[in-house]
Amino acid sequence: MGNLFSRRIESLKKGLRRSREAFSGGISRIVGGGSDREETLDEIEELLIGADLGVRTATGIVDGVRESGESLTADLVRSAIRQELISVLTAVPRPDIHITRKPHVIMMVGVNGTGKTTTIAKLAHRYGAEGKSVLLAAADTFRAAAIEQLEVWAGRLGVNVVKHKPGADAASVAYDACEAARARGVDVLIIDTAGRLQTKRNLMAEVQKIVRVVGKVVDGAPHEVLLVLDATTGQNALSQAGSFAEACGVTGIVMAKIDGTAKGGIVVAIAKEHNIPILYVGTGEKPEDLADFEPGPFVDALMGIEADGVGD
Repeated sequence: MGNLFSRRIESLKKGLRRSREAFSGGISRIVGGGSDREETLDEIEELLIGADLGVRTATGIVDGVRESGESLTADLVRSAIRQELISVLTAVPRPDIHITRKPHVIMMVGVNGTGKTTTIAKLAHRYGAEGKSVLLAAADTFRAAAIEQLEVWAGRLGVNVVKHKPGADAASVAYDACEAARARGVDVLIIDTAGRLQTKRNLMAEVQKIVRVVGKVVDGAPHEVLLVLDATTGQNALSQAGSFAEACGVTGIVMAKIDGTAKGGIVVAIAKEHNIPILYVGTGEKPEDLADFEPGPFVDALMGIEADGVGD
């Protein structure tokens, strides 16, 4: 387990490289730039906002440094940022997930292009590695390509898929998948859903219908509703979190494509604005490239600080 944790931390550090370089390099450049104290603090605030930490978080950090009256050093600024970010992220309640019934139903939501299907594959891979049986449901019937992509991943991972023809009723697919999972004694059922319909209202109505249907087949289902967000979209991800949380009671967030952005701070903004726990971070395209989200290691990897075994 220790080696697995270390590998995931290394994967997290690698995935956050671009964000870390923007943070650490920017702070060193600003503090060493020779500007007066107030100008330096203004530049630091701009850096934090540009990293998508959110205006409230950025302003709070800078105000704290300003009020301290201490001489500005890169270490002081990094320490203040680290303390605030960990405080924001640890304030969000995290679910204590234990799979106590079969099937454990996970519903995946998110707009097209976020990496939802790849994230489903990563979760299936993870549960399979833990010795659990997994079944996938191709309930994104709006796009034939979505069904095909899920089938390709299922073939690679050696798991089964419940599907209907493109254009079929998505809730019917979810219903049949729940029945199949119960009949086969499957441990985990992961349901893919559409990420685009004719209007946002149609999309939200469809995911709400799936929630209702699966709850009629499996007691308490869906047990998790995971929202996949593309970290590279910044503020758009923040808006999506609000829309899906209102529509279907999101229980956790997966931040995908964190390796492709210099704005890893969006994770903090989402936690602060919507109070939804970040559960996983996607750090690459391979099935194993899914790191557990832990505030301390994440912030240290984001900032390049040697702490808790994390650092450059």
